[in-house]
Amino acid sequence: MSHFWSSVVHGLTPYVPGEQPKVAGLIKLNTNENPYGPSPRVLAALQAEVGDSLRLYPDPNGESLKNAVAAYYGVTPPQVFVGNGSDEVLAHVFLALLKHEQPLLFPDITYSFYPVYCGLYGIDFVTIPLTAALAIEVTDYARPNGGIIFPNPNAPTGRLLPLAKIEALLAGNPDSVVVVDEAYVDFGGESAIALVDRYPQLLVIQTLSKSRSLAGLRVGFAVGHPRLIEALERVKNSFNSYPLGRLAIRGAVAAMEDRPYFEQTRQMIMRTREELVRNLRGFGFEVLPSAANFVFARHPARDALQLAAGLREKAIIVRHFRQERIEQFLRITVGTDEQCNALCRALAQILGA
Repeated sequence: MSHFWSSVVHGLTPYVPGEQPKVAGLIKLNTNENPYGPSPRVLAALQAEVGDSLRLYPDPNGESLKNAVAAYYGVTPPQVFVGNGSDEVLAHVFLALLKHEQPLLFPDITYSFYPVYCGLYGIDFVTIPLTAALAIEVTDYARPNGGIIFPNPNAPTGRLLPLAKIEALLAGNPDSVVVVDEAYVDFGGESAIALVDRYPQLLVIQTLSKSRSLAGLRVGFAVGHPRLIEALERVKNSFNSYPLGRLAIRGAVAAMEDRPYFEQTRQMIMRTREELVRNLRGFGFEVLPSAANFVFARHPARDALQLAAGLREKAIIVRHFRQERIEQFLRITVGTDEQCNALCRALAQILGA
């Protein structure tokens, strides 16, 4: 029946998300979910919203959430765009701001949804190789382009690009949109939102899925110059004028407002990450510097795919990418202390350490 498909569908190579197994008792360290639940204030807000009002459409503009994001980051509501997770925000960004005659630039090892969106929207792109240390070198982007996008910290490497480097990239690209995808920035980085008032070509994207434990609610946002936001709104209102439901808006506002819980849980994850890195290095792993809620590691004497299979046999799932340059790395989500200790015990058995 594929003859009913449009020519666009025939040419797509869809994104493949991390496995979500329906098996109880697994230690799931493969999709970078937060090991701690949402803020109690979020749960209370969601419960308060469940009622007769669900028969009514939500605010099509998500104004209360825009206000909460603007207040948190010290920007104005017209500088904020909201959507169903950062993936939907990214989808609108690719169509609204990154489809030009010159090719879009992004790293060769990065979030694998970027080339998918390029295929969907017919966007020409060129990948820029990471360095031998799997880092982004901003001088490599000094070439004609129709836009630049990269995660910071990068995924799946976890490596952070300092704001000074991002500012140098912006200074060298005054006529191109530069998109900084900050899904993991709260685990050790400084947000480039601090630069948006000085660089009108900068757009910063964040999600509430990771550091605010709301992957199941699907909320993301972008911050940038009001003219960039206007382009996103035009695409959004040509696609889905009510993207965020009442529960998503109410829960996300509560998450943005509960700063103490956010700070407590992110600090716990960062402490656990540093202990996990020490333990992995003790087993002989090379571990890249990480500012994310995951680590990227390889063992010089063990095949990554076999290690992942050995962990699975012990009911622990990590992420392995069958991709050139990184096929010997494992991406391991930082779980609770207990989960990471279980991982290390399993690795000790597999490695005979």
